[in-house]
Amino acid sequence: MVVGLPPVGCCPSQRIQNVTRGCREDTNTWTIMYNKALASMSRKLKSELKGMSYSYSRTYPLIYGVIQDPASRGFKEVKAACCGMGDLNAEIPCLSISKHCSNRTDHLFWDLYHPTEAASRLFIDNVFDGPPQYSSPINVRQLIHCP
Repeated sequence: MVVGLPPVGCCPSQRIQNVTRGCREDTNTWTIMYNKALASMSRKLKSELKGMSYSYSRTYPLIYGVIQDPASRGFKEVKAACCGMGDLNAEIPCLSISKHCSNRTDHLFWDLYHPTEAASRLFIDNVFDGPPQYSSPINVRQLIHCP
């Protein structure tokens, strides 16, 4: 299983560095370039290693889709962290004295960098049994059953 990066520029740690509090497109551009190279390297490796099976998980379009339309996936907050302090709960990391959100399932991010359990569940569901737009050339369920 090979996992591409999500839109790193949209994490609270990156948004806090943007005066508009939007995603940092420069960071996302590098992320997209990395993901393309990773997918290409995976295909090349498969062609060199006969019989190799793999599943490449496209995290970027899945998470970016949530950021663009949170309600479609059951989220309400995709900018601020659930745990932390300051603007977007991203100026000071999650500590024992930090403010925690009341409903973690509403948030995409737990802290400055990491997804909530709800976001992780969405990822797992889509790469394990999901469509080719999120996992290819096969999904993880199919990978498990490869000879």
